[in-house]
Amino acid sequence: MSTPAIAQPRTYLASHREASLAADAVLVLGGTAVITASAFVTIPLPFTPVPLALSTFAVMATGAALGPLRGSLSAALYVVLGVLGAPVFSSGQSGFLFPTFGYVVGYVLAAAIVGQLAKHQADRRVGSTLALGALGTLALYACGVPWLMVSLGIDLGRALQFGVLPFLIGDTLKVLALAGLLPSLWRLVARVRPDDREDAR
Repeated sequence: MSTPAIAQPRTYLASHREASLAADAVLVLGGTAVITASAFVTIPLPFTPVPLALSTFAVMATGAALGPLRGSLSAALYVVLGVLGAPVFSSGQSGFLFPTFGYVVGYVLAAAIVGQLAKHQADRRVGSTLALGALGTLALYACGVPWLMVSLGIDLGRALQFGVLPFLIGDTLKVLALAGLLPSLWRLVARVRPDDREDAR
């Protein structure tokens, strides 16, 4: 007589009970779709080539929900689609010869970092989720600012004025939103699956 399988606690919000390549592929494609859709929620700013975009929030949420591998694969697939010509980047851009491409590349790194921190349950409490979001945001800046410098031929100070300073308040709000959303979703998961309750406290 077979022994009933014991449900394992979730590692990520999008964990599934029976892992399979097909299920992972669906999750990766779903993450790419979320990032792509969010990139169209963009507000151009007249004083910088870098727009306000919802995609940075979507990338970090995807990394936390899917984990470092699937989250970074979702972001990498998004980058590849855009480089190959699909108009999936903000304002319908594609290719790589535009000033904000460094931030797009940073999506892969940010998703991996956030996902790795989520693997260690950093997305289950408000304080650690704030740190998770801050590190993900720094990863985006670390990739985006050097590309701005090269593509526009400007120095570091000017690149910070274009690519960091105007977004500090907005990015802080995104991190705060993550800190409210992710622990709340874990509490909901704990109600639906009591075996997750201990880890989601």
